[in-house]
Amino acid sequence: MLRRIMPVALTLYIAFVFIQSLFFKFTDSPETQYIFGTLDVWGASLGWPGLFAHDGIFSQYVVGTGELIASTLVLAGLIERLRILRPIGALMAMGVISGAIFFHLFTPLGISVLNADGTHDGGELFALACGVWIASAALLWLSRDTILERLAPQRRAA
Repeated sequence: MLRRIMPVALTLYIAFVFIQSLFFKFTDSPETQYIFGTLDVWGASLGWPGLFAHDGIFSQYVVGTGELIASTLVLAGLIERLRILRPIGALMAMGVISGAIFFHLFTPLGISVLNADGTHDGGELFALACGVWIASAALLWLSRDTILERLAPQRRAA
């Protein structure tokens, strides 16, 4: 029972966190402007100006699109005949969110992010990111049989 419910719960958590953030990223909200603006200034200080700008390789639109694709893949993986998409989406989610965790920890962005109203989020975005990372890792682990079937199809016949 738990083996059937857990992948669904993990998938819904990943999709919820990613999909609810798309509104902020795709509408250029003040919070998103602050986050990606802070990262862009940091990138420029390292000699990579525009890296996180609206047209940069790591813009909010690129990151948001990655989150949308990862969410779509894990959700599609809930359909039995498409279950191979679950670990692919989980791996993509883990990659995207690893970047977010890195930037929270090792840039001026920090763990507690400034909100549009001048308050700090108390680490909420960082905690959600860590939750997505853990959920993605768990989903990969729970999908190991599906992955192994694809990597070694002869095992199924044995």
